[in-house]
Amino acid sequence: MKLASLPLGLAGRATVGLGKRVTGLADEILGEQAQKRTAEHLFSVLGQLKGGAMKLGQALSIFEAALPEHLASPYRQALTKLQNSAPPLPASSVHGVMERQLGEDWRDRFSSFDDQPAAAASIGQVHRAVWSDGREVAVKIQYPGAGDALRSDLRQLARMAPLFKVLQPNFDVKKLTVELRERLLEELDYELEASTQRQFADAYRGDPQILVPEVVHAGPEVLVTEWVEGTPIAKIIAEGTPETRDRAGLLLATLHFSAPARAGLLHADPHPGNFALSEDGRLVVYDFGAAARLPDGMPLPVGRLTKLTLEGKAEEVVEGLRHEGFVPPGLEIDAPAMLDFLLPMLEPLGADEFQFSREWLRKESTRLTAQGSEAAKLNKQLSFPPSYLLIHRVTMGSIGVLCQLGARARWRDILEEWLPGFADPSES
Repeated sequence: MKLASLPLGLAGRATVGLGKRVTGLADEILGEQAQKRTAEHLFSVLGQLKGGAMKLGQALSIFEAALPEHLASPYRQALTKLQNSAPPLPASSVHGVMERQLGEDWRDRFSSFDDQPAAAASIGQVHRAVWSDGREVAVKIQYPGAGDALRSDLRQLARMAPLFKVLQPNFDVKKLTVELRERLLEELDYELEASTQRQFADAYRGDPQILVPEVVHAGPEVLVTEWVEGTPIAKIIAEGTPETRDRAGLLLATLHFSAPARAGLLHADPHPGNFALSEDGRLVVYDFGAAARLPDGMPLPVGRLTKLTLEGKAEEVVEGLRHEGFVPPGLEIDAPAMLDFLLPMLEPLGADEFQFSREWLRKESTRLTAQGSEAAKLNKQLSFPPSYLLIHRVTMGSIGVLCQLGARARWRDILEEWLPGFADPSES
């Protein structure tokens, strides 16, 4: 019902605009005011819904970089708020969760506990506190009913599956939906998240680039970790220096490609609210609810096919994509056309140094979706193996953040160090 109110909100804003137009206000001002109010309404509705709808908002907050500037700008601030804030739970609800999870004497575990949340996420909110041993901690509390809400959202997603079939006829939508559902439901299990965070912390403890807070206590719906401060990536996007933006981008890419090799995991929720830069220049990583488990590291074909594409080995690329399930059986593909399709996406790796930008992402989005374009036609013929779903989602999300940052670096160097099969495509 709340989602249904969004179009009504848009209509209402347009009506207000019409009334003001009669008074002679400039169309541009009307447009800006109406868009701003609509953006605020969007934040309010998605924030209250939390769960899957708020996850949609967080995804949008990454991909606004692909929208034309005149459409994106009014929504940027509202959507960015969804990355680390939302209407908070009442203190009484917070205390109820703490009592159920830690017992009636839960306050004895803390020297102090701030009832006002420091940050909010899609299925929980974070409170600042001091543990009984004096450590400053972050206490993540799951929203009451978050599990039921997320499951309901995912059932709605399953009902929408036929729509995706129309857009991508060769996708196995049922398998993709099941894979997405299983990964998202994992985020409800804070004990699983604690195990994942410990795995990351073990892999990066003492690292000069990446900082993972230590886990202090874990329960099914309450997770206590060390409190680690830093400058939020969202703030760096808004007002960071070029040097800070480049540093943040370099470290985000390093985490993305090194984690499968070092931790056997891929951090799978790359929106800016989950990262910060510490005072000593390290990337602070928060929220490990979403993770791809890659005990053998990143799949070898990812690096191998990326490098073969850059080398222009068209036939080998098509053969490899077919073997991995991206090219449906029996589909004849023009190998040079496949290179034309893939190479623009890999532009950041073809140059010694490359600066990501909103303009570059918009150009690529247009190329891949423009009705009648050769890239769009080929894209519609391809399939998508469910086993690559999370890797693809994370990579695309990370690119969105890099474009928001406008980060410049030698991206190819990161892949040569961390991505199996990239430095030597003959590996098998």
